[in-house]
Amino acid sequence: MNKKILVIEDEIQICSNIQQILSFSDFNTITANNGLEGLRLAKTEQPDLICCDVMMPELDGYGVLTALRQDPITESIPVIFLTAKVDRGDLRQGMELGADDYLTKPFSMEELLKAIKVRLDRMEKPTLIKQQYEQEHQQNTKLKQEIEINSEKLQESQHLAEVCNEVLQKLLQDLGNPLSNINMAIYMLKKAQSDVERDRYLSILQQEYAREMMLLNEMKNLQTLLTPENAKILQNFNLLKHSK
Repeated sequence: MNKKILVIEDEIQICSNIQQILSFSDFNTITANNGLEGLRLAKTEQPDLICCDVMMPELDGYGVLTALRQDPITESIPVIFLTAKVDRGDLRQGMELGADDYLTKPFSMEELLKAIKVRLDRMEKPTLIKQQYEQEHQQNTKLKQEIEINSEKLQESQHLAEVCNEVLQKLLQDLGNPLSNINMAIYMLKKAQSDVERDRYLSILQQEYAREMMLLNEMKNLQTLLTPENAKILQNFNLLKHSK
């Protein structure tokens, strides 16, 4: 976006010449031919920079600058004084009031544009630094959020691994019981002296085999069953006695 320059100059021809110079340099230029009008435009238009004549009727440049610096809306707008007076006392008065630069009439187009560029560049540097800070702050905030999310996922994964290990240990213990019973039934089957005893131990073998197969199927379904969400639900209902 083109920078907006307010020119306050009571000499109509000088004001027009400055406006043309700035327009040719791609500035958006607004003008006022007295201090009161210039002050009004400064508040309503909020330009990026003001070029202001010093000697004007009704309200001179010093009065304009004083009013600008007392208003929070306009207090930070750079002001370049345009003056035919070169008295050191006048220069000091302007600087004490907060003028950013002086151009002595007559000045060249190059002098005017250079003075404006210097002031605008100085205004933009803090803005660029602020923008860089805000971008880095946003990136750091986003990175922090990603770290927190990944940390939560890691904790859930570790918790799930612990729960799975707990369930696996329990299943291994449960698998040992029917195996022991099967081993015992086989031993007793070999020692059986009657058909009744053999039928009894065969029945035990069948029951323990069915129990063993059921436990093996539970182990196959473990990976599908124990998602982080299911593990939390099981613990909430005290179906998993997991302790850290």
